[in-house]
Amino acid sequence: MSTAPPRALLLWCPDWPVLAAEIVDGVPATDPVVVLHANRVVACSERARAEGIRRGLRRREAQGRCPHLTVVDHDPGRDARAFEPVVAAVEEVVAGVEVIRPGACVTAARGPSRYLGGEEAAAERIVEHVAQSCAVESQVGIADGVFAAGLAAREGHILPPGGTPEFLAGRPVEALGRPALADLLRRLGVRTLGDFAALPAGDVLARFGFDGALAHRLAAGRDDRPLAVRQPPVDLTVTADHDEPIERVDAAAFAARTLAERLHERLAAYGLACTRLGIEAVTAHGQELHRVWRHDGLLTAAAIADRVRWQLDGWLSGSNGRGGARPARPTAGIIRLRLVPDGVLAQAGLQPGLWGETGAERERAHRALSRVQGILGPEAVVTAVLGGGRSPAEQVRLVPWGDERVPARPGPPPLPTLPSSGVASSALSPSALPSSGAPSSALPSSGAASSGAASSRAASSGFGSSGPAAVPAVRSGAAAAPVASGGPGAAARRVGGRAGRGRAVPEPPWPGRIPPPSPAVVLPTPVSAEVHDASGQPVVVSARLAVSAPPARLTVGTGRPADISGWVGPWPVDERWWAPAEARRRARFQVCLADGTALLLAVEGGQWLVEAIYD
Repeated sequence: MSTAPPRALLLWCPDWPVLAAEIVDGVPATDPVVVLHANRVVACSERARAEGIRRGLRRREAQGRCPHLTVVDHDPGRDARAFEPVVAAVEEVVAGVEVIRPGACVTAARGPSRYLGGEEAAAERIVEHVAQSCAVESQVGIADGVFAAGLAAREGHILPPGGTPEFLAGRPVEALGRPALADLLRRLGVRTLGDFAALPAGDVLARFGFDGALAHRLAAGRDDRPLAVRQPPVDLTVTADHDEPIERVDAAAFAARTLAERLHERLAAYGLACTRLGIEAVTAHGQELHRVWRHDGLLTAAAIADRVRWQLDGWLSGSNGRGGARPARPTAGIIRLRLVPDGVLAQAGLQPGLWGETGAERERAHRALSRVQGILGPEAVVTAVLGGGRSPAEQVRLVPWGDERVPARPGPPPLPTLPSSGVASSALSPSALPSSGAPSSALPSSGAASSGAASSRAASSGFGSSGPAAVPAVRSGAAAAPVASGGPGAAARRVGGRAGRGRAVPEPPWPGRIPPPSPAVVLPTPVSAEVHDASGQPVVVSARLAVSAPPARLTVGTGRPADISGWVGPWPVDERWWAPAEARRRARFQVCLADGTALLLAVEGGQWLVEAIYD
C-alpha cells in the first residue's frame, strides 16, 4: 500500500502575468488587460474576464469582445523578476521554498503549521505577510501533494489529511494540464480524474506511455517527485564590534587573530574553505574601508590572521608609498571589523601542485609580497602574463600579485616556421641570421598562412631584395598578399579556409606576430633610429612592402652608427585599415649588429624605431 505524499502548502497569485506587467511596465491591472503568446491569450485581468475573455482565445476574437482591451506581450523573464520579491517575502516566514513557476511557489506544510499554530494559521500569516510586503493578493492551498495543493489554492481550500483523493475524484481531466491527453481520455469515455485514477497503472503505462503514467499518479493524489526546495545561502560573515576604537597596530593584530579563528571555525563547520577574503572596517566617524585579498591556495586560520593584520597595519600606519604618495589615514579608530569569505569552495576541492608549487619558499615569498600589497596597495606588486598580440608590448599584461593570471588577449598556438634556402628562421641568433650581403629570403612565417603555397608566396615576394618587387599591395581577403591585416577573427577565418581547411582553429594565430624567441627587454617607448644601406642611403620600405636595399648600418638616437651583420624581415602588419583614424601600417625587422646585439626594429610612416632588445 502506497503512502500519502507529504503535506504541501502552495501560494498562488492569480493572473500573475498581468500583475507582473503592472509591477514592471506600469500597465494598470484594474483595466481590461490580456497577455498574449503566439497570438493567443495566456492570462487576462478580472475586468477582461467580465467582458467574456478567456484563456486560449485568439487576439482578434478577444479584441472583438472588448474593443478597449490592453494587449501585453508574454515575457517569462519579466514574470520571474517580478515574482522574486514575493518568494523572498515567503522565505521571511517559512524556510525551504520551491518556485513552481512565476506566480506559484510551494513549501512543506509540516514545519510552518507546527511553529505558527496550525495549517490555517500558517496560511493566514503567509498571505498577510505577502500582502504587506509586496502589495500582492495571493491564495494558499494545503493538501497531500503539490498537484492537489495547486488545485486547492485556486479555491483557497485547506484539505484534511487523507482527503486529497476524494477532492481530486470529481475534477475534470483537463485539470492535468495536458490538452492532448485530456482530449484522448474524453474520447475514450474517461472524463474525471477519479475515473482515470481507477485504471490499472500497468495498462495506463502501456497505452499512454511514461507521460501518461505520471499523469495517472497525479490523478490518484501521488506526486511525481519530492519537493526540490531552494536553501537560503549560509551567512559565513563574522563581525566584531569594539567599544574602544582600535588605533594601535598591536591591538589590531590581537583583534585580527581572534576574528580569523572565528571565521576559520565557521568555514570548517560547513566543510568549506575560502580563496578570497574581504576585509571591511568602519571607523568611529563612519568611514568605511574595504579590501579584497586573493590567495591561490586555501586560506588557513594563520593566513587569514596575517592578511587581516597586514591590512589593518596598512590602514592604521598610513605608510608612505612609492613616489611619496601617502595613503589617507582613517580619521578615527576602527570600531567594527568584518571578514567576508568571497571565494568559497569545498575544503577538498583544491588539488595542490605535484612539484612543490605550494612549498615553504613560495609561501614565504607570497606572504612578503602580500604584506607589501597591504601597505602600498594591490597595484604595487605586479606580475607579467603572456597572451596574444602582434607586437611584444601587446603580448604582456601586468596583473596585481595574487589576482587571476588571465591574458588580456587569447594566445595563439605555436607558430610554424617556413624555412627557405635551408636557413631556419624560428630563432634569432647571429648564426641564424643571413649576412648583410646575402638576400634575406629565409623569412619566418608572418602567421597569415601556413601552407606550402603560402611559403612559396613569401619566398617570391621580394622582401629584403636589392630591387623593388612587384608585390600587389592588397588588403585582407586577397590570397596573394602576405600582409597581416584585420583582427584575430579575420585571421582565424583565413587560416581555417586556406591552410587549415578541414580542422577547427581554436585560437587566433595573430598574423604578423614575430616568431620566438621573445625579446628580453621591451622598451616602454620606442626609440627613433636610422637605417642606411652600404652606400649610405636611407633604407626605405615601399608601399608594396619592398625593401629598397639590404640594411648595412644602424644609428640609434644620437649614438654612433653600428654595422649590421645580419637581418631578417620584414613582418608587415596592416591593422584596423577599415578605420582611417586608427589605421596603422608597420613592418618589423630583426637585426643583429656586429657586436652581437640583436634588436627588433619597426618602420612606420618612413620612421625607423627600436622596439625591443634580445639577449
